[in-house]
Amino acid sequence: MAQVQRMSRLMVKTLRDDPADAETLSHKLLVRAGYVRRNAAGIWSWLPLGKKVLENVARVVREEMDAIGAQEVLLPALLPKEPYEATGRWDEYGAELFRLKDRKGAEYLLGPTHEEIFTQLVKDQCTSYKDLPVILYQIQTKYRDEARPRSGILRGREFQMKDSYSFDTTDEGLAESYRLHREAYVRIFERLNLRHKIVSAVSGAMGGSASEEFLAPAAAGEDTFVYCPSCDYAANTEAVTFAGGEPVDGSGHGPVEELDTPDTPTIETLARHLGVPASATLKNLLVKVDGEIVAVGVPGDREVDLGKLEDHLAPAVVEMVTAEDFEGRPDLVRGYVGPQGLDKVRYVADPRVAAGTAWITGANKPGTHAANVVCGRDFTVDDYLDVVVVEEGDPCPKCGTGLKLDRAIEIGHIFQLGRKYTDAFQLDVLGQNGKPVRVTMGSYGVGVSRAVAALAEQTADDKGLCWPREVAPADVHVVAAGKALQTELALEVSETLAEAGLRVMVDDRAGVSPGVKFTDAELIGVPAILVAGRRSGERVVELKDRRTGEREELTVEEAVARLTAATA
Repeated sequence: MAQVQRMSRLMVKTLRDDPADAETLSHKLLVRAGYVRRNAAGIWSWLPLGKKVLENVARVVREEMDAIGAQEVLLPALLPKEPYEATGRWDEYGAELFRLKDRKGAEYLLGPTHEEIFTQLVKDQCTSYKDLPVILYQIQTKYRDEARPRSGILRGREFQMKDSYSFDTTDEGLAESYRLHREAYVRIFERLNLRHKIVSAVSGAMGGSASEEFLAPAAAGEDTFVYCPSCDYAANTEAVTFAGGEPVDGSGHGPVEELDTPDTPTIETLARHLGVPASATLKNLLVKVDGEIVAVGVPGDREVDLGKLEDHLAPAVVEMVTAEDFEGRPDLVRGYVGPQGLDKVRYVADPRVAAGTAWITGANKPGTHAANVVCGRDFTVDDYLDVVVVEEGDPCPKCGTGLKLDRAIEIGHIFQLGRKYTDAFQLDVLGQNGKPVRVTMGSYGVGVSRAVAALAEQTADDKGLCWPREVAPADVHVVAAGKALQTELALEVSETLAEAGLRVMVDDRAGVSPGVKFTDAELIGVPAILVAGRRSGERVVELKDRRTGEREELTVEEAVARLTAATA
């Protein structure tokens, strides 16, 4: 028999007004409905209702992971420094890593993710090909020192995540483990009723080859992705790549011509001064790559995507130049840099800056630009990298149709890591031929607490939260309008529903007006609301669908039968 949650005893305090610091819908509603409370920037307490939703999401994740043969473990969150030094991530993570020392001075971190520790575990436990393949997972709190924690539980400094890791002896085995996870994730998000897109992604600090993200479209999302309305192409903007620009015949262009262009240090001022479109100009952004100045050339009507640039140049550190970097460099004229004559500077360009194309660009003199600067004739490109910010309407790399842009919340990520971590720890097993075989890995994450926020963002309406039944804190919210007879009937119906296996919340609070109770029921967002009201003496109740707003008067017996059938 399920337990009845009586609101007269339940620690839930609803709020009429939005928190002053709330930016997103999920942040506002989860606080107002009494699911979470803030302790400090990016640090949240999960209250009884919130903990139930969080655990329901975790249950679905756990069931689908178990279904693909994964085995659950629980590793520590407090981790030694040395494994992360071995892979270079002690430094790569930078300021996002929570670092601390024990009383003896030994250095530790709070785990942001656990590739190193799982690799060491398998090295200790698995010695033969007969021990593999194996998939291990945990559902655990992770820690990242976000520069700007915001949006409630969407971007906190601690969060709950399911991370799993596959270990195989062959690349084909890794591909199969990746497929199993991909399909399990689809089932997870379908069961959670989370609308999602699977998009191509970059691996970033994780390393590895194949990588895909699971994104939940939502206005509050911090990820931007593109999708094609004509085919199945979808990708994180940083993973979008376009075919290189084809060389053109540049022989018809005249010689380089210097132009007097005072007070035109930006593309906008230059285009306006000359009366040309920004696309006719060549923008040259200066950055430092591991301390060395590099120029990045893109058409003037496009922006450089620093995330893409960093991914292309990783593990090198990319920084913007400062005023001090121009000191002692007469060849670098701020606002008037052109690629011609940059003999001591590496020049990286977007593929659109193809051989034979002519540009208006800086002349490397104050207040001066140059026209008819031809790629391949007047300057050379050291490396072509796709580094522009993707814009709506850019051609789909797969079919050529104009791409669409949308915002989303990342709720899952899967990687084929390969042997980055097993090489670092020399994880070998004895193969079938008696020789050592280097193990290959996959890494797979689901944001359990982020999924709660994503669901709130996608399903809430102007009245409050509106949970799918799979994750709701109860199956039915019974409301006693207030009089003794109504409360009596509400408690009776609640017990009957609980005996039938339903999870029941009953608002039996004395001294609370019916209007407040109804408002709270809609704010809390349980999928079915059952009201013991004016016809309680006739044993007639009102059943409301929280999602659709449809209402129906039924006898107690009819209501119990309806609700029991709906949750069977």
